[in-house]
Amino acid sequence: MDKIGKVTGIGGVFIKAADCEGLKNWYQTQLGIPVDAYGWSFFWKDAEGKDCLTQWSLFEQRSTYFDPSDKPMMINYRVDNLDALLENLQGAGITLVGEPQSFDYGKFAWILDPEGNKIELWEPIDSGF
Repeated sequence: MDKIGKVTGIGGVFIKAADCEGLKNWYQTQLGIPVDAYGWSFFWKDAEGKDCLTQWSLFEQRSTYFDPSDKPMMINYRVDNLDALLENLQGAGITLVGEPQSFDYGKFAWILDPEGNKIELWEPIDSGF
């Protein structure tokens, strides 16, 4: 049987801002989002009742984290098996942006979609939160 790797949800929404503090204040005042230094963490449960997190964050306009994309937003997708997904993507001719990385809270990799949007893939370890 082939290995499967797929998206299971949204792990994060990241937005570049010319004025991060001003935009944080706007989101807090106008939309009631309790923004801290890292943005806002949405805690939720998946269909199996497992605790999950989605991160919403602002980045300085000059941030290189979205490179090589010139787009002002990036989506992080939660995935269930990053290694298998990367194998499938590379088999389809999709090139990774940089090298995959591992942290206490999960494994990450990056690709570009056909329109140049950088996509962050995250196999989370939700117990890290």
